[in-house]
Amino acid sequence: MAQTDTETMNSFSNELWQHEGDPGALIPLLQSAQETYGYISEKTIDYISHITGVPAADIYGVVTFYAQFRTRPLGKNVIKICNGTACHVNGAKMVYDTINDELDITYDETTEDGNFSLLSVACIGCCSLAPVITINEETFGRLSAKKLRKVIKSHKRQAKQQSRESKE
Repeated sequence: MAQTDTETMNSFSNELWQHEGDPGALIPLLQSAQETYGYISEKTIDYISHITGVPAADIYGVVTFYAQFRTRPLGKNVIKICNGTACHVNGAKMVYDTINDELDITYDETTEDGNFSLLSVACIGCCSLAPVITINEETFGRLSAKKLRKVIKSHKRQAKQQSRESKE
């Protein structure tokens, strides 16, 4: 059974109150917020600030300093490009350039329609398939620009179809 928004907020609120006044609790609170909401919004920063007494500007500084935190939600389809050694040597740059050309986004960006986000990861663990990407939980390897364009176009069609179905 999926949690309702109220249950999710209550879960995060409980986490906040457990850490009230704890020195060094900011990072775990931010991690909990991101796990709960998928990103850290201004509203969440203000809420944490109100409960902990840490100025919102300081919290924002922490959020933007650490790469693990996001200030915007991820797209419905998260593309991760492997930039490990094997992928780097075998075409990670071509993979990035192709995705950039097809979706007009760079690392840590989301398409305007909210359908795709692009992330760089250190290693996916499929070195023998280099270069490799994942889209959500699906892995695509031994990519050429042509093969990658087909994969991206297929996912774009699926995203459009899902969008149409959700409007009906």
